[in-house]
Amino acid sequence: MRRTQATMLARTMAIVLGAAGSGGLASPPLHAQSNPWQAETRSTGEKKAKPQKPVTLKQDRTALSAFASAPFPYDGVVPATGKQFLDVAENERRGHTGMRGQVFWADEVYDDNRVLLHIPKSFDVQKPGMIVVFFHGHGATLERDVLKRQQVADQISRAGVNAVLLAPQFARDAADSSAGRFWEPGRFQHFLDEAQKELARLYGDKRAEKAFKRMPLVFIAYSGGYLPAAFAIHHGGATKRVKAVLLLDALYGDVEKFTAWITRHRTGIFVSAHTHHTADRNVALMKTLAEKKIPYEIELKKPLLPGTVAFLETGVERRHRDFVTDAWAEHPVRDFLRALADKK
Repeated sequence: MRRTQATMLARTMAIVLGAAGSGGLASPPLHAQSNPWQAETRSTGEKKAKPQKPVTLKQDRTALSAFASAPFPYDGVVPATGKQFLDVAENERRGHTGMRGQVFWADEVYDDNRVLLHIPKSFDVQKPGMIVVFFHGHGATLERDVLKRQQVADQISRAGVNAVLLAPQFARDAADSSAGRFWEPGRFQHFLDEAQKELARLYGDKRAEKAFKRMPLVFIAYSGGYLPAAFAIHHGGATKRVKAVLLLDALYGDVEKFTAWITRHRTGIFVSAHTHHTADRNVALMKTLAEKKIPYEIELKKPLLPGTVAFLETGVERRHRDFVTDAWAEHPVRDFLRALADKK
């Protein structure tokens, strides 16, 4: 079914889910002099206004919103080849040649500029929090897979941590890992700038944007989502804000970009859980880290302390397709976020 960008811009959907919890990953403190909820005093001698209260959510807020800075549509080049991304033309249609020679048409696969945003009802923007960015894999749509089948938003709500979710749509329902605009230096920061405004709008208080700008980022990539995650962390413009990375059977390539982040950001947390599909590259990364004298674990110790690097082999009994909901633990996204926020 052919769909145009204009059609996708018109598609915005709000969905209500159930959740509970609180907590958080340490982030820079909210200083009193820059507190967006503190009303300003007009002049000396006037009665001081009472601080304005932030919004209190009565239910989860989840939306699919069109973004001007989304990874797609994309009409640039592929960094690895220097060739145009949309390299096929047939009548009025344009398409991209995939790794196996198949053609993915832009109006079917690369015209979705929506982003899944989720804020649990327990979220408190005045407390230390984190922004989780989820990079989906092949053959996925935000509604059918990320939201419903993989339950990413629900896992965040049930984690009981002070976190919100951003999940951009990449290639829609296709076996393709293309990063689109995230291939371009600094583009992820542009996406983040827009996302922080959208999160504040969804939260119901524009003052919340300042708080979102201070929150650390947690990258979670599943399967083919490794490639846009690698470029976002490599030169996306917000690398210093990334405090933790979780790869869910996702180390299929661009290993050097993740290695560089681990090496340069020694307080960051890196966890790669994998089946036999990505075992070779995980073993290679462990060898590289050993050569660099960077210690790593082969189990998930809780709490996850700054500088932790861990590799979790789940074996053949775990299915790659189900890895977002069944990896080293049931609901691994929830388990990982709890380990990040655990203060014990």
